[in-house]
Amino acid sequence: MKPLPKRKFHTDLLTVLLFLLSLTAAILFIMPTVLTISNSFMTEKEITANYGAMIDSATADKKSYISEELNLKFIPDKVSFSQYASVLFKSPDYLLKFWNSVILVVPITVFQILLAAFTAYGFSRYRGKIREIIFFSYIILMLMPYQVTLVPNYLVSDWLGILGTRWSIILPGIFSPFSVYLLTKVMRRIPKAYYEAARLDGANEFQIFWHICLPLTRSAMLSIGLLVFIDYWNMVEQPLILLKDQDKYPLSVFLSQINSGDVGLAFAVAVVYMIPALLLFLYGEEYLVEGITYSGGVKG
Repeated sequence: MKPLPKRKFHTDLLTVLLFLLSLTAAILFIMPTVLTISNSFMTEKEITANYGAMIDSATADKKSYISEELNLKFIPDKVSFSQYASVLFKSPDYLLKFWNSVILVVPITVFQILLAAFTAYGFSRYRGKIREIIFFSYIILMLMPYQVTLVPNYLVSDWLGILGTRWSIILPGIFSPFSVYLLTKVMRRIPKAYYEAARLDGANEFQIFWHICLPLTRSAMLSIGLLVFIDYWNMVEQPLILLKDQDKYPLSVFLSQINSGDVGLAFAVAVVYMIPALLLFLYGEEYLVEGITYSGGVKG
């Protein structure tokens, strides 16, 4: 039997090592999610037995460390839906906070993408010094962490009289430069021949935008919308600073306020909170990958 070439052997070995490394990383990343879902079906007695040391440490009068090892279990001894019954039927506060998240995030996602589509089209179609300055300003704002713009947002919201209302979160979210920057980069890669052919056929600017530009950037818009949704679905700083009424807080803020003794309840609430993001990711995974690899009708 002829031995394998040395170069091919090294290539196969590298492939196996990369596969094992990727598999290990995937298991480590998915483990907290699997642990949360499985623990949400445990009985209160089993949760206390497994996480009693953590609960006792958190409820102590003074700060202390956990002296006992936690018993992390991925398979409950007895499946129980009592935690979900408490979240969905016995404690309406959790559902209220969940719908607060929906009310805040859905308008931000929809209108941010809609506004970004028009703005990015203008940036991609028309060139000029003023346009370049404005686009560069968008890049600077995008690179800034949200904590830097939090104080200006607070002052502007107070000046507009919307501080403490949901508009103080929705409006800055709609005008976020993130989507504009990415969509501009995508639309710039649309071949100019498409626009010129549409012009020769008598199409006006809006028709070119609607029938040429939007269909070619559909995957990119869906993938960007998915990223925007997940980003704002997990927001914490904005509601804490800009909202005064705790009844308007989204569930992302309310999760940190669950009593340490209600660990099982926290697991169930976390699972319920993950469902929209997981469903959107499963639905939009193909668009997310295509939006990254596909740019305005040109692959590569």
